[in-house]
Amino acid sequence: MMQKLFLCLSLALILPDIFIYRFYISNLQISALAKYLYLLPSLLLLAGLIFLFYFTSHDEVIEKSRLIGWFVMTFFIFTLPKLTFTLISIFDIPLRYIFKQSFTPFTYIGVIAAVIWVGILLYGSLWGKTKFDVKQITYQSPLVPKGFDGYKIVQLSDIHIGSWQGNGKALLEAVELVNAQQPDLIVFTGDLINNKANELDGYEYTLSQLSAKDGVYSTLGNHDYGPYYKWKTPKDQANNLVSLKQKEAAMGWIMLNNEHRILHHEGDSIALIGVENWGAPPFTGNGDLKKAINGTEEIPFKLLLSHNPTHWKKKVLPESDVALMLSGHTHGMQLAFGNHSLSSLVYPQWGGLYTQHGRSLYVNVGLGFLGLPFRFGAWPEITVITLRSK
Repeated sequence: MMQKLFLCLSLALILPDIFIYRFYISNLQISALAKYLYLLPSLLLLAGLIFLFYFTSHDEVIEKSRLIGWFVMTFFIFTLPKLTFTLISIFDIPLRYIFKQSFTPFTYIGVIAAVIWVGILLYGSLWGKTKFDVKQITYQSPLVPKGFDGYKIVQLSDIHIGSWQGNGKALLEAVELVNAQQPDLIVFTGDLINNKANELDGYEYTLSQLSAKDGVYSTLGNHDYGPYYKWKTPKDQANNLVSLKQKEAAMGWIMLNNEHRILHHEGDSIALIGVENWGAPPFTGNGDLKKAINGTEEIPFKLLLSHNPTHWKKKVLPESDVALMLSGHTHGMQLAFGNHSLSSLVYPQWGGLYTQHGRSLYVNVGLGFLGLPFRFGAWPEITVITLRSK
């Protein structure tokens, strides 16, 4: 698998350079040395790929994920625009050599497309990953009790705190934006860390500043269990999860692991339910919906926190009467154009509000990032959900 990925990335890097050099660079009236210098960035990136795939261990990839993320981002900034240009401008070849036309429209189109990609990649990596998007959502249902009409919930998801190293100022800005909404309730739907609980060191105070009248509640995501790190023993991994739970408790967050709380407001009540991460392999599947909702039968409006949105159609809709489920997990693949994202190829419900038979799912595309230090279109999200009774 890794060899195939290496081959694909290498070809995506090398083939466009061969094409561009053959049809454009070689024809320029410049010195041979200047022409060869065009190939230097690609040679350096190819050397980086070889080192990454064949001389870097799994543990080094985890420990140096930020550095590797920036390398991969640089790779895409150099490669994707040239690949796009090549795939478009190649249509000029029959015009030039068969029909003998001097005008090459696809070359101009290819240049424009390449420049657009450079702009997107640079903006997303330098500014987009902290371009916080406060989304205002109104959720209306006859199940919402009158006492909760106007009740304001702020949802956060996928902070991935390990990716915020050196950028605590931006994280504090996000916390202040949340508090500025004056929420009645704050919920977090999983993936607080990338791999290890100690990623929170230095950020616990900032996250403890999140404030809501009815408190801050959280649930676990797949990364919170530390499954992608090579632990020395299973006990070390289990201790890491214990440490994470202790740190969240110290921040004043209340974690719901297959359990619920009854919230009261102006004489009425709703059930807030949280399950551990649920998902098909390779994702951890500890979520127990039946256990979590046990005891909420008399509460008409049930609000469920579940990290993975696929839980909604697989289990929540057919096996419960949950009115509204809040999820994260998808990140919108950290790239979206309007309501379209490649994430939809994997997750039919990848971002926003979905309703079926009067019951709803909201998918938050996450506050942080993972892997690439980049977001465009799928901006880091703070969701403000206002409940309305019909």
